[in-house]
Amino acid sequence: MFDKVLVANRGEIAVRVMRACEELGVDTVAVYSDADKHGGHVRYADEAYNVGPARAADSYLDGEAVVEAARSAGADAIHPGYGFLAENADFAARVEAADGITWVGPASDAMERLGEKTHARRVMDDADVPIVPGTTEPVTDVEAVTEFGDEHGYPVAIKAEGGGGGRGMKVVESADEAEEALESAKREGEAYFSNDSVYLERYLQTPRHVEVQIVADDPAAAGSDGGSGDGDASVSESDVVHLGERDCSLQRRHQKVIEEGPSPALSDELREQIGEAARRGVAAADYTNAGTVEFLVEEDPDRDPSEPLGPDTPFYFLEVNTRIQVEHTVTEELTGIDIVKEQLRVASGEGLSVSQADVELEGHAIEFRINAEDAADEFQPANEGSLETYDPPGGIGVRVDDALRQGDELVTDYDSMIAKLIVWAPDREECLARSKRALAEYDLEGVVTIVPFHRLMLDDRRFVDGTHTTKYLDEELDRELVAEAQEKWGTESSSSGDDDDEEVTEREFTVEVNGKRFDVELEERGAPAIPVPEGGGGGGGSGGQQRPPQAKSDDGGDDGVDVAEGGEAIDAEMQGTILSVDVDEGDEVAAGDVVCVLEAMKMENDVVAERGGTVASVHVGEGDSVDMGDVLIVLE
Repeated sequence: MFDKVLVANRGEIAVRVMRACEELGVDTVAVYSDADKHGGHVRYADEAYNVGPARAADSYLDGEAVVEAARSAGADAIHPGYGFLAENADFAARVEAADGITWVGPASDAMERLGEKTHARRVMDDADVPIVPGTTEPVTDVEAVTEFGDEHGYPVAIKAEGGGGGRGMKVVESADEAEEALESAKREGEAYFSNDSVYLERYLQTPRHVEVQIVADDPAAAGSDGGSGDGDASVSESDVVHLGERDCSLQRRHQKVIEEGPSPALSDELREQIGEAARRGVAAADYTNAGTVEFLVEEDPDRDPSEPLGPDTPFYFLEVNTRIQVEHTVTEELTGIDIVKEQLRVASGEGLSVSQADVELEGHAIEFRINAEDAADEFQPANEGSLETYDPPGGIGVRVDDALRQGDELVTDYDSMIAKLIVWAPDREECLARSKRALAEYDLEGVVTIVPFHRLMLDDRRFVDGTHTTKYLDEELDRELVAEAQEKWGTESSSSGDDDDEEVTEREFTVEVNGKRFDVELEERGAPAIPVPEGGGGGGGSGGQQRPPQAKSDDGGDDGVDVAEGGEAIDAEMQGTILSVDVDEGDEVAAGDVVCVLEAMKMENDVVAERGGTVASVHVGEGDSVDMGDVLIVLE
């Protein structure tokens, strides 16, 4: 086993990997950006190294800086977590080439084979794994899209070769939309994955998203001292263990929100077929370590929820995620197998500690992503805020993976996830009931979250019956119910409030009236705040450890931008990256025209002019990183 592992990630997944390392007696190293210098993963690690400024491209995505940090720390392995460099085959190859450092993941050549979606489709097709009808080579022109649509029918999905999670995917409803969708998919592919190649698939209208967790031994490393696993031995099906499936059908804009396992829709026969298809495909790809094989299952919208999908139900290979996933915790709760430890064992040359015969799924598990988003506002991510109160739930069958603590400021430079709540019970019905209890216990104040949305879903008939599909949230869910849930159970960001200059002080008191306890909130305008000692809580008691001051951005805004009288400055409403600038100085724009496209929280956002005018100046370019409030365009 390794002596010291550097975790090339941040937040809850970094802490989760470090916990596995600690149980194995392995020291841990954190890397962090300027924005994360007080992050939870930094506090947890044995030692930590700064790898650059807040912008991910200059820190967490800087492969050279990460490897240099590993050398400085004397780490003998790098675990990438998920996101950032986790599926970057070039980075994996860089680690494999570094003397004395082992890559904890699949070999770089296997990552490259499966990371290119057209190549992965060919591998699976050759292994007799069903694939969605589509192209197995990249397409470059709009005519290829329209010809495919004419042959197979619309809608057509245009997908980035390096894509995943809905990024780099566009749905074409008609030939008129083909050109714009093709350019957008290529642009996202280049921005997210440095690869603008795209391919086509028939777009399935009502699918379920079912994925199979696998771990695969490395026969080339068996009995060795570890390494990158690039020997001559090939992976056979006996080297691949599948750990059951997860149902990730509850999605919004192709981003998973709630995951569960086993799938409430599959029969045992269909479940076994999909699991064996995953093992077959992974072995054919010569893949080792942990990964997830994702499938689309064609759901009958009129299915009786008491009747699971039978063995004749069509299912299709979607993609392989060549890393550990956000929702791996669901599988761990069902199997009792620590997947991160298995990753470390395979990478170190110890080999898997389990075989297929050892795998038994018990009970039911559901994971809720606790994101700092407003579900009532199209899941808009929070721009700022701090965890004034953070009190996660507990009790039997309740697991919380997190890194933030009470008093921490929300870091919005990367993603919106605060934590993951995972609930287990002997069956699905009890799991739903336990989930209600756990979500009601989750006390979060100061940051808007999607906890109210999760509570709503536990009373939603389609979700409770298990008949929802990947389209349900985007196309069928009543938005008014979401807004009502947010109003009933939600909290506001600590940054929200009146825009006037009058100072507002909020105080909380507990009082008793006729022996009954009440929590009372008072708001005083113009009153001085009562100072609270640093590290202290909102009430009495010991106060706990003193916390370090939280990180603040050192970047100034564009306060020096001149706006002529009667003109308008178009500001960034959130932190993100400029994907395209659609106007030039001197252009005439009308109200509602798109002036640029801003990527934030893995989604494209059109920035529009609220009124017409002439473009006086352009202050950003393609690829620029911007903060909330930065001036993008000035109109006159």
